Amino acid sequence: MNEKVGTMAGQIWAALNENGALNQKDLKKAAKIRCDKDLFLALGWLLREGKVSINDEAKDILVALN
Repeated sequence: MNEKVGTMAGQIWAALNENGALNQKDLKKAAKIRCDKDLFLALGWLLREGKVSINDEAKDILVALN
């Protein structure tokens, strides 16, 4: 599971690096991640490493690289 989450974290980082800050829906699409659970596991990994920041918008989150 750690390897899968690490791979998805890399996909998220690459998507944010290419596109800039994205909301949850656009980030899932850009990173080619299928379900919310996988997205949030990978975001947790990146947050713990200090690689991303999350801004809680009204109904969505906005994720950006640090």
